[in-house]
Formats: sequence, structure tokens, C-alpha cells
Amino acid sequence: MADDIQTGGCQCGTVRFRVEGKLGDASVCHCRMCQKASGNFYLPLVSVRAAKVTWTRGERKRFQSSNHVWRGFCGECGTPLTYEAPDGMALAIAAFDKPEGMAPRIQWGLEAKLPYVDNVPRLPGEETMADTDATSFLADLVSYQHPDHDTDTWPPEERR
Repeated sequence: MADDIQTGGCQCGTVRFRVEGKLGDASVCHCRMCQKASGNFYLPLVSVRAAKVTWTRGERKRFQSSNHVWRGFCGECGTPLTYEAPDGMALAIAAFDKPEGMAPRIQWGLEAKLPYVDNVPRLPGEETMADTDATSFLADLVSYQHPDHDTDTWPPEERR
């Protein structure tokens, strides 16, 4: 990772973090526990290693997913945030404000890899607004998701 300071947080903005220092390796884990923890095909993570993590807003909730591992997440919106094991912590790549520079370099847990994952890049693709059946729905859609940067004015007073 090129930058020595990274920030991130959950979807609703209740939990925010700051990482100072060089992050470790980025990876993708296909194990069943990571699938369940992320509600997805796999969980992209980046190791914290010697970097310093500071929770700048809110506190993550934690779930002990095994006798060795805790999973951190936002208690309000459910965003997965951490994988915490005896050898250290990893953060969910997509929880960072600028995840584009954190390309995974290895895959773990291949024994649980879903059989269709490798075919996803070959599926036809369209931009969101190309869904003509959803045009009226999307035209006045207002996102309540926290912006990808720190701000003192979040969350908005009226969400729903």
C-alpha cells in the first residue's frame, strides 16, 4: 500500500477507523466462515500487521465465529469490518474509503470456493441505469450511505 494513512468505516457511518502505517498482504478468503460473515461469495481482507488502527467513531460489535477468531462489524448496519485472530487483525477491503489500491494477491480457503465464482467476470454486464425497468426507482433514489471520507456532519438528521 502506497499511503501510510488510510480511513474507512461502515455503510451507515456509525463506526469509522483510521490506519497509520504500512498494511500487510491483501487476500480473498473463500472459507465458509468468511462467506457467512460477509454474506457473500468470499471476503476480501487486508492484514493490518504493524500498522496502527484507531477507531475514530463508534465501536464495532464483535462475534466469536470460532474458538480462535472474532469478527468485527457495525451493530447498526451490519457492515463486516474485521477478522481478528491470534496472529493479528485484518480489515475488510471494501470498508476502506479508497479500496482500489488494495488488490488481493492470494486466495485462501479454496476447499469452500463456490463453483461458479470464476465465471462471474464472464457474465454480461451493464451499468446501473441501463436497467430500464428500474429507471423510475433509480431516478429519485437517495443514498443514506456514509460518504467515503471523514466528516463531522454525519449521519444526516433524517434518514427515513
